[in-house]
Amino acid sequence: MHLKQLIFFLLFSVYSFGQSEFLISNHKKKVVIPFKFINNLIFIPVNVNGEELTFLLDTGVEQTILFSLDEKEEVKLFEVEKLKLKGLGSMEPIDSYKSSKNKLQIKALIDTNHEIYIILDQEFNFSSQVGIPVNGILGYNFFKDHIVEIDYERKKLFVYSQNHKKIQAKFYKNFEKSAITVEDGKPYYVSNLVAEGKQVPAKLLIDSGNSDALWVFASRTDVIKIPSKNILDYLGRGFSGSVYGKRGRINSFDFGTKTFEEPLVTFPDSASIRSVNFVKNRIGSIGSEVLSRFSVVFDYKNQIMYTKPNAKINDPFHFNMSGIEVEHAGLEWVKQSIDDRSASGIKVYTDANAEKFQNNLKVHFELKPVFSVASVRVNSEAEKAGIKVGDRITKINHRIAHGLTIQAINELLKSEEGRTIEIEVERNGKKYKFKFQLRKII
Repeated sequence: MHLKQLIFFLLFSVYSFGQSEFLISNHKKKVVIPFKFINNLIFIPVNVNGEELTFLLDTGVEQTILFSLDEKEEVKLFEVEKLKLKGLGSMEPIDSYKSSKNKLQIKALIDTNHEIYIILDQEFNFSSQVGIPVNGILGYNFFKDHIVEIDYERKKLFVYSQNHKKIQAKFYKNFEKSAITVEDGKPYYVSNLVAEGKQVPAKLLIDSGNSDALWVFASRTDVIKIPSKNILDYLGRGFSGSVYGKRGRINSFDFGTKTFEEPLVTFPDSASIRSVNFVKNRIGSIGSEVLSRFSVVFDYKNQIMYTKPNAKINDPFHFNMSGIEVEHAGLEWVKQSIDDRSASGIKVYTDANAEKFQNNLKVHFELKPVFSVASVRVNSEAEKAGIKVGDRITKINHRIAHGLTIQAINELLKSEEGRTIEIEVERNGKKYKFKFQLRKII
């Protein structure tokens, strides 16, 4: 993100400071917001001071954060002050800014007095991990004043006013009611975890911005130990740097009315969590790999959560068995040839076929995504096959990578044990082909 893309207004307003709050305009009782669901994460359109942006919706953060803009985008930000920001990751706190009195609009939800934290560190940007431009993160302020339903099956958010009595009756009748606590702007739920035959009540952050199933901080509990059968893995990037840890399985844990057997559990290392401010008794997090198996309703004001299982409730807990993390590495122009002779429709051919139909083809160019290998897990099937960080992926299982998405690639890499994966890459101008099978090692 370039500084020229943010216009800081340092003059203070003559109006008195008021409480930040999203209001439903036009006296409506409900707002419907479609969302994109990629890699178990929710992305919604947010208008910031007149500029249309895309934000991750994250129950695991308190403050609204802006960290990336495209070259064409320009956002006005008001009343800016400098500060430090800490979070997940092993590095030191990073420079950031706080901006006040901003106008945010999401459909019919409007907040005219919104605080935004701005991170100028280019490395804190996960657009490449999801394949779409992501500008920021929206958390507590979205949830705190209304009842919010996340319907993962329909990929829609429903925001209801607190006095919508009919919808409250619906939740009482059709959903499981659970108590939560909202502490430091984040929701917490007490689950029963069972590991090595021992059961422990576990206070867990409900974290829609975490794509995994369950995180446990081993240093904060004497009962839940890291399983002996585990893998060391790169977990992602937090506010203060890269996050690493181990993955394994425990006996079970519960959420709503469902007890999940043999769930996949992530144990972040102690260095990655040293900057985290923990609330009392918290030992971990529930992520979207679990949440997405339900319709989930948050009522922060009354500290209540409602859950209703969906069609994914009994899906097994898979992980990326290949050992490679793939990232979006930009766009490139790709030449395509179109045969327009057929009255039944347009046929698209690759360059290899173009000469056969030279007289009947129209040539045009399209922007297509480029994918590369971001990390390779030690001792993984991909590492053994010879794949390296930085390899540009050109084909996967005979499908041209240009026609795929990050979501489709990740689903393939964690699909089923024994599946054969064939990958063609480009490295230093040369093509290489690799072949391996997905192995369930935990």
